Amino acid sequence: MAANKVKPTEASELKEKVVSLNRVAKVTKGGRTFSFSALVVVGDGNGTVGYGLGKARDVSESISKAVEDAKKNLVKFPLLKGTIPHAQKGKFGAGKVLIKPAADGTGVIAGGSMRAVLEIAGVHNVLAKSQGSPNPHNVVKATLDALLKLRDPYAIAKERGIKVEDLFHQNN
Repeated sequence: MAANKVKPTEASELKEKVVSLNRVAKVTKGGRTFSFSALVVVGDGNGTVGYGLGKARDVSESISKAVEDAKKNLVKFPLLKGTIPHAQKGKFGAGKVLIKPAADGTGVIAGGSMRAVLEIAGVHNVLAKSQGSPNPHNVVKATLDALLKLRDPYAIAKERGIKVEDLFHQNN
């Protein structure tokens, strides 16, 4: 995982998307005190993505804290012609996800939290299914787990000592 880490200074023009915003109340003698937690995904739209969690008494402050946290947790993964190189499963806690490459023009077929991660990451064509817990935190982390497990076809071909074309036409 550490090999895929990206320095925040390298990341230029990051887009951000709020995945979930949660309001919690602490009941005290003086009444209720509200606090907000925000889960945010940031990415450059070209195979770099990160997530962050921010908590504060104000919505905008919690979002800005989450963005700062997300910029510290950026990771890079391989993209191939606007999609992912191969099908992959990811898991975090009870959150399980399955992502599959799709033909050009398919779009991002994914639900909720997964869609936010994949769109911000720059994946344009993908089929995805969330199979476990619908908790946004676990789904985002499971999606990132699946993206980090992806391997670059050029690196695999070089490892095996074959051409990239042979790698894809091997099982036909």
